[in-house]
Amino acid sequence: MMNIVKQTQAFLDKPYTPIAFFFGGITFDSLTLTRIDRLQDNLLLLLYVSLLGTLIILVGRTQLISFSEVSATGSTWSLPNLMEKAKPYYVPALHFLFGSLFSAYAIVYSKSASLNASAVFLGVIVIMLVVNEFLHKRLTSVKLLMTLYALVTFSFFTFFFPVVTGHMNTGIFLLGVGVSIAVVLRVVHLIYQYVPNQSPRSPIYTSIPAVGVIIVFTIFYFLNWIPPVPLSLKFAGMYHHVERVDGDFRLTYNEGRWYEFFKQSEDTLTAGDSAYCFTAVFAPANLNKTIFHHWQYRPFSSDETQSERPFTTTDRIPITISGGREEGYRSYTMKQKVDPGDWLINVETDDGKIIGTVSFQVIEPKGPKVDTKTY
Repeated sequence: MMNIVKQTQAFLDKPYTPIAFFFGGITFDSLTLTRIDRLQDNLLLLLYVSLLGTLIILVGRTQLISFSEVSATGSTWSLPNLMEKAKPYYVPALHFLFGSLFSAYAIVYSKSASLNASAVFLGVIVIMLVVNEFLHKRLTSVKLLMTLYALVTFSFFTFFFPVVTGHMNTGIFLLGVGVSIAVVLRVVHLIYQYVPNQSPRSPIYTSIPAVGVIIVFTIFYFLNWIPPVPLSLKFAGMYHHVERVDGDFRLTYNEGRWYEFFKQSEDTLTAGDSAYCFTAVFAPANLNKTIFHHWQYRPFSSDETQSERPFTTTDRIPITISGGREEGYRSYTMKQKVDPGDWLINVETDDGKIIGTVSFQVIEPKGPKVDTKTY
């Protein structure tokens, strides 16, 4: 038994161990986290969050209470004795749980984040995923642990409550914020509970950074910097024509050149023609939501300020989607006789959170008509 313990400790001390856990955790999450509304996936993440909170309590209390003195007078199998013997494994366990959660969140949020302000929060998650690999020797500070735990709980409840309630709005988001703060404060309370000779301000000083993180990300939400999970854009494109036939959709676009074998939609249309925007948006099984195709237009300019000129709204068309379809709820909107210029269509929620973006140009007709392809 002692040999196994020593071998395990020797493995954990190897310099390549964090790298192995890093890639192993990402691979495991990529294979197992199939759908954001899958009960097993959510229960697994909830288990990780619960275990992490319990472990942080143990780490905090072992710093405040000398279990070595208690274990010396107790039996081998007493709780203080076991806690003292388990101390070398606390940091690797914290490292593993934080890494697993941050890698899972990176996968979940990357499916909803677009290349705009909402990518800020995803960037924070990815940075924490990488930084976690260098924190394994510093995961003993209770303030740092609670700050990271606040980010973990906030990230989880942001998508968990919309999934379980079937509603996605500001009220549900604030419910997640409230529960996250309550969980964080409860963990801090359990760390300092019944600890002798402690300043009554210690729990407050420990809680302030953690609660501050949650408040900052709540502000991110109202700035539209939080990806609109659990919604995600599975597919989007522009077409010359879209029609529904026998429960399926026929999409018409120009056939690409020989090297454009990946082409599935248009990025350039001709002035005076119709423009169809086709999207497939994934939502959890019990969530019905109204989204919008927000059409925006910017005419061509003769000077060099084209990219600096703002877009103006032409239409904001509502679409009611039903969740549950693996490939996403399919729908389309269209405009007739589009004008030359840059066009942008934001697929967004009713409160303006961007699920994804489709951009294309409309140019004056020139040359022979290109053959179209329908699928």
